Amino acid sequence: LSSSAKSNSGTSFVTLKDWDKRDRDVDQIVGDIFRKGYSVLDGFIIAFGMPPISGMSNTGGFEGYVQNRGDDDAQAMVRTLDTFVAAANKRPELANVRTTFGASSPQLDVRLDREKAVAMGVPVNRVFETMQATFGAYYVNDFNKLGRTFKVQLQSEADYRSKPEDLDDVYVRSDTGGMVPLAALVSIHHTVGPDVMERFNVFPAAKIVGAPADGYSSGQALSALEQVAAQSLPADYALSWSGTAYQERATGGTSSQVFVLGLIMVFLILAAQYEKWTLPLAVMLVVPFALFGAILATWLRGLTNDVYFQIALVTLIGLASKNAIMIVEFAEIQRERGMSLMEAAVEAARLRFRPIIMTSLAFVLGCVPLAISHGAGANSRHSIGTGVIGGMLAATFIATLFIPAFYAAIIRATEKLRSLFARSE
Repeated sequence: LSSSAKSNSGTSFVTLKDWDKRDRDVDQIVGDIFRKGYSVLDGFIIAFGMPPISGMSNTGGFEGYVQNRGDDDAQAMVRTLDTFVAAANKRPELANVRTTFGASSPQLDVRLDREKAVAMGVPVNRVFETMQATFGAYYVNDFNKLGRTFKVQLQSEADYRSKPEDLDDVYVRSDTGGMVPLAALVSIHHTVGPDVMERFNVFPAAKIVGAPADGYSSGQALSALEQVAAQSLPADYALSWSGTAYQERATGGTSSQVFVLGLIMVFLILAAQYEKWTLPLAVMLVVPFALFGAILATWLRGLTNDVYFQIALVTLIGLASKNAIMIVEFAEIQRERGMSLMEAAVEAARLRFRPIIMTSLAFVLGCVPLAISHGAGANSRHSIGTGVIGGMLAATFIATLFIPAFYAAIIRATEKLRSLFARSE
């Protein structure tokens, strides 16, 4: 989760059984692992689902960072994060909110007495190089052999660098050529601190991970955590999103723009077809009925307003307009044959009612497998199928009754405006 290799932690990827062999979904399995992990006193066990988009996040749910933009040390950050995480887990929209940051890892604090080192003729950088070569790995150079390049690194054997007392056996050469014991220049103190200190946008930061609770969307969860951050974090702390949560926040509101652009595109196409600016209005007035049916069906099934449902809404613009186009087109033909406005509207509705019912129901029945599907990706298919079915049913059985009235009202209003302009001229 912190993108670092640590000797006291591990990660396991659990492969689930086939869909028809499971008695629980992924969220229930994750919850069970969390509950069982609480009973383990010798470790900290957490579980997450896989990210919805591979490579964009490390876990399912949401990810973010709490940035320390002040001068608090690691211990102060831990206290602030504990308060923040506790407040977040009290919100009904959030589940399993955790942080990867901790400041309780055992550490050795090695302090160099620089004045003493200078007095004994030992350069400071030589002390650090000696410690690195003994207890870490010190890069020397490269050499070529048999067409391959090999790195030369200095490092003591594990038996000679496993204990703090091994510093007593290490010596560093002074400028006079003498060997000075390293223990005479440094002091060792046992302490605790963070095993990994991450930075996000330059600032020291702690990663926050979590997931929406059952019955809540990802947008509601992100908004809830932002509210918790505004209430519980000090002024010099800030919450920033990463991964899929950042992309969701960055693209929020674009679905309404796409919907409006879809309406404009259909309107312009109809205006070019009819060579009029008013008749497309009679067609576009059926779209609110489709939206009402889609929202009602989604609400009755307990689904959320996710991106797949928004795709269904954009699709309904064309599907709902199709029914109105049939009636408006035939009404125009009947008027050209000499019928009155109301007669043409009623006759067009009578002639096209059966084709509208047949084509709409055929499309609705074709979307039923989406609404009742199972298996991988079923939630996305439920959102699309349910939205399209509800919208088409409302556009077919409700909006069709109003299309003749819309057509007649638009034509009458157009003719009145023309007569008014003619009189003014």
